[in-house]
Amino acid sequence: MIIDFSQGKLIVMSDEVQIRLADATLYAMAEDIQFRTDVLIMYADAGAVRWSIKLDSLAQLSLIKDTLMS
Repeated sequence: MIIDFSQGKLIVMSDEVQIRLADATLYAMAEDIQFRTDVLIMYADAGAVRWSIKLDSLAQLSLIKDTLMS
């Protein structure tokens, strides 16, 4: 699934997330993704992978979370 958001595009598959920004692409495996729903943050923290990004809405966060957990 591809989700447009204010900073670029989120490409969400059942096993991986790609975040395409203007000048960079961030990757993480689904098991490395976590969420902070109170502040709309999706983040990855595993080994050499460490990033966080603020989403535009709770609906986006919920859609991503549901896709990764299916």
